[in-house]
Amino acid sequence: MTASLIAGLSGIAMTDDERRFYRDVQPAGVILFARNVADRDQLKRLVDEARDAVGRQDFLVLIDQEGGRVQRLRPPIARSLPPAAVYAALYAQDPERAIRAAFAVARLTGEELRAFGITMNCAPVADLPVDGSHEIISDRAYGSTVAEVVALAEAVAEGYLASGVVPVVKHIPGHGRATADSHLSLPVVSTSRQTLSETDFAPFKALAGLPAAMTAHVVYSTIDAANPASTSAIVTREIIRGEIGFDNLLMSDDLSMKALSGPMRARAEAVIAAGSDLALHCNGDLDEMRAAAEGVPALEGRAAERFAAACSCISRIEPYHKEEALQLLAGLQGQQTPAV
Repeated sequence: MTASLIAGLSGIAMTDDERRFYRDVQPAGVILFARNVADRDQLKRLVDEARDAVGRQDFLVLIDQEGGRVQRLRPPIARSLPPAAVYAALYAQDPERAIRAAFAVARLTGEELRAFGITMNCAPVADLPVDGSHEIISDRAYGSTVAEVVALAEAVAEGYLASGVVPVVKHIPGHGRATADSHLSLPVVSTSRQTLSETDFAPFKALAGLPAAMTAHVVYSTIDAANPASTSAIVTREIIRGEIGFDNLLMSDDLSMKALSGPMRARAEAVIAAGSDLALHCNGDLDEMRAAAEGVPALEGRAAERFAAACSCISRIEPYHKEEALQLLAGLQGQQTPAV
């Protein structure tokens, strides 16, 4: 049975212990980071190793390849990508061109990811930053209004879908107002629910049809003062599944982030109990991964259906004009057309 877990790896090749873990636990997927990448051939081998260890077709290979600060694959292994803020700046001048560029670059990037066997990208960011918020989002956001964030994030998601890569919209129901970095501490947002509904939650509501989403390690004190969204059944039920209307595959943000506390098994149990379909563990610590695996159930019922629906997107690959896409990317970068 597939476990409700996405796990990491420690380095550029699987250890024997990691291979046994993946074989025995059968996680839903693996997530890759820069520490897992040395060169193109090595990356392909590592992905193949992980797939061989689990021996399943429905095994997702994830990465964070947003662009800008957050891209695990960089030249010469993969193209350099602009941050979301570049699209936002173009949108202010030429919305149609910005939307075309967002789609085209995502389509290019998806093709690149698929060449390595990567099938899910933790992007786009649909968070809406506000004045005074922490810089953890800043240039990762596609603008400062709901309309531009929705238009550009949707184009990015469609670009990935057209390349057979599953987009994971994040950080639902919204990280843009947080005044702390959830990698380091637990942000608390005390804004009224009405304001949150009109701003932070609105992009995710407009994007609720996307196949996958990642939760935010943020406390919304006017909704549930005791728990961050990732471990809050109230936020998941009333906001994410309810008001926002997102009924597709839901995964937590990284269990090993410092916004969460307590033993790793308890963290995994908490995100699943709150309503996430998958628990995400990223840092590659095998002991922590084993503990997280003990805290998650087999993927079944509605969660299994959502997982299968997300996996079905991988078979969707549509033709596109690659040269035009490369020209749009070059325009964003302010340089000559990059090499194919």
